[in-house]
Amino acid sequence: MADFSAFSPLALTQTLPFLPLAQGTIDYEVDRRGEEGLIDTLLADPATRVMLVNHGLIAVPKGQGAKVDLESAKIRPALVPGSYVVDDVRGRNGIVAMFLGTDRTESASGTHYVALDITRAVQTVPDDARIGADHAFDGSTASPVARAAEIFDWVDLRGFAPHASARDAGLATSAVTVGIWHDRQRFCPCCGSQVRPALAGWAQRCTNESDGNRILFPRIEPAVITLIVDGSNRVLLQHNTAWRNNLYSASAGFVEAGENLEHAARREAKEETGITLGEVKYLGSQPWPFPSSLMMAFKARALSTEIRVDHKETGDAQWFTHDEFTNAMITGRIEVPGKATIARYMIEEWYGQPLS
Repeated sequence: MADFSAFSPLALTQTLPFLPLAQGTIDYEVDRRGEEGLIDTLLADPATRVMLVNHGLIAVPKGQGAKVDLESAKIRPALVPGSYVVDDVRGRNGIVAMFLGTDRTESASGTHYVALDITRAVQTVPDDARIGADHAFDGSTASPVARAAEIFDWVDLRGFAPHASARDAGLATSAVTVGIWHDRQRFCPCCGSQVRPALAGWAQRCTNESDGNRILFPRIEPAVITLIVDGSNRVLLQHNTAWRNNLYSASAGFVEAGENLEHAARREAKEETGITLGEVKYLGSQPWPFPSSLMMAFKARALSTEIRVDHKETGDAQWFTHDEFTNAMITGRIEVPGKATIARYMIEEWYGQPLS
């Protein structure tokens, strides 16, 4: 086996080339968000397509929900013309509309995308495989919003993104992130008054005139995730006490107030495993809207190797060589992170090949 002790195991590390939730490919057209009546204008445009989200789930054509567990399956969102939902949006009914942007890859004028979060407008999202795809548009006069629970399948972002195109994964990530924020923040955090959507769904306006009708933007919670290697290029993986079964992943945690990213990476590793970190190298980042995190990935070299887990947040941690890691996966002794996670691609970067 090669001797890595004389070299930094981070020397040849490159930033991650692909992350499933960091694939936005369209023009956000941020400068249009303040246009009066923008959503109505877009919904009246034949070039507009509408995505539906509900409780953080994405609407897909009936029958596609079963594909999330298939290795090579492709999934697309259920996109409907703006004219199908314009009456629902004008009637409000708890719907939050968000202008996601314009895709100009096929024409100069492009295709506009709007997301509707219908969490407060639709009470249930059934998991009903008995309704066929031909039920989706069967001549009923009810809108797709009113019938959303029965005519679409609903999948979460973890299952959707690895099987979707870069454009659709980016659209869904934005729609889910902003939609969850609107659902969870219904009152002004400063004065407690009700809020209403603003700037084409990307902000909220406080309704309290005496307090200035302040504008509010989504809050993003920064988090670090760190893949730790030692001088022999072994990787440290750990099992969180809150995780299912025998899932092992990288060290992760939220950035504290007044702390920079590198300090957070070193602090979390020390708290969870007792390992002291030296060199820290940035790998990449992706949104993690469960509900509002931004995961920033690092690879770090361990200055110590003695593991001391806290047995509170971290139940176990182990060093793995490449061969030991392969054997642990094959035998089922450990499970690896899912395809939507940044952790999976961090481990693949160290492993040198995709995880099966």
